[in-house]
Amino acid sequence: MPTLAVMNEENVTKGQSSGSSLHGPSTKEGADDLQTKSAVLHRSLKHDPLRVVSAEGHYLRLSNGQNIFDATGGAAVACLGHGNKRVRQAVMEQMDRVSYCHSLFYGTAAAEGLAKLLTASTDGEMVRAFFISSGSEAVEAALKLARQYHLEQKPSQPERKHFIARQQSYHGTTLGALAVGGHVARREMFEPILSINSSRVSPCFAYRGLRTVLEHESAYVRRLEAELEAEFQRVGPNTVAAFIAEPVVGAALGCVPAAKGYFQAVRRVCDKHGALLIFDEVMCGAGRIGPEPTERFSNPLHAWQDPLIGVAPDIMAMGKGLGAGYMPIAAMLANKKVIEALQHGTGAFSHGQTYQGHPLACQAALEVQRIIADDDLVANVRKQGVLLGSLLREKLSTHPAVGDIRGKGLFWAIEFVSNKATKEPFESTEAVAMGVHELGMQDPYNISIYPGTGTVDGRRGDHVILAPAYNINEIDVRHVVDVTDQVVKQFFRKYTDMSLKTRLVNGSW
Repeated sequence: MPTLAVMNEENVTKGQSSGSSLHGPSTKEGADDLQTKSAVLHRSLKHDPLRVVSAEGHYLRLSNGQNIFDATGGAAVACLGHGNKRVRQAVMEQMDRVSYCHSLFYGTAAAEGLAKLLTASTDGEMVRAFFISSGSEAVEAALKLARQYHLEQKPSQPERKHFIARQQSYHGTTLGALAVGGHVARREMFEPILSINSSRVSPCFAYRGLRTVLEHESAYVRRLEAELEAEFQRVGPNTVAAFIAEPVVGAALGCVPAAKGYFQAVRRVCDKHGALLIFDEVMCGAGRIGPEPTERFSNPLHAWQDPLIGVAPDIMAMGKGLGAGYMPIAAMLANKKVIEALQHGTGAFSHGQTYQGHPLACQAALEVQRIIADDDLVANVRKQGVLLGSLLREKLSTHPAVGDIRGKGLFWAIEFVSNKATKEPFESTEAVAMGVHELGMQDPYNISIYPGTGTVDGRRGDHVILAPAYNINEIDVRHVVDVTDQVVKQFFRKYTDMSLKTRLVNGSW
């Protein structure tokens, strides 16, 4: 018998949508438009998505009349929710000034203001910012800057062309970012055209990385440090340009915080061999994990400022929460060491794009960051994040299909397993994470829960992510958890493959 996820797609194919399915033609508002096959190259060519006709606060109104609670902000993007009037007004005012100018010839107050705000937020660790349109582009720029840094050093080190990342990592979908990342499924089709100048070590993933329940976290960190050192030695320490990692892993593993001391160990290895450290904060940055204040960073914004991370990168990438989805924007920031190498060399970063430093995008992001600061939203992320995590564990930690609940701030994931004792994942063909997402999108749940796959080995392993807006309140947090709890329990209750039921242990159906 098919799983629920497959059954949903079959219903859509037969045209049985009544507004309770994620895909297919609508019978309500906007139905006439959707009866014709879309001209857009959507994520899927097998069905057209329902259309969003309006959005406000935490809710998306769909073309079939549903109001969906956006518990993920898309992909951890809409950190202020939808329809923020301050951002809209800021963009309109910028449009009255200038909507576009070419960054080769001109600068704007919007780009300058955003750059100064972001560099100031690092207490001088980062000294320059480069603005592009997506996280993938930010990572591409970071890789190119790392390479150029080594060429511009005195003496030049042209042999440094290798990048080390981590398995089950994702750093973007452009060819350079895809090549350095370790997302097996997304790499597979394009392997023949990807750069071979990269390799990967184990992620810092305590749930699956600890050898036994008795292994201490510090011993685990030492083991990972030794593995990284061995990889440097294998490829040749003087050939490594940089190590790249997400401080808190996002979609690839599902909101995995690093073990205490891990990034200090990584920094030791990089510094020992003259390699740069790149942090990909596209998903986990801009306040998303609610970094804890320290004596130095009383109002932290970046994930690396949290004591859990404890080290600053040489280059970092930002995205998603930077502009909250109001405009396409991402950023690459670099420290003084890197910038000075270029200043004393060619005097320029050998990279540029048409929409680099786009005035409307920069102004939107600048206003988003001002709102986050003015409303003290990172503090709210910390507060509501504690509640979100504790409620998820209270409701779901004993469920037979829930292996782990993890996260930080407003960035939490639930990993599903077919056997809690062995942590055995479901097979990828069973589409568990997508099935949970699709059920959540149906009446009476009406909630968006972000699905992720490949958690275990790049192919197998399912998790879902919750990443609501920073201005969420306690009532809405409880709503998100209550509905998520209902969706998860209903999904596995109605799961139609009886062979799977027999594999689930430590619980009853």
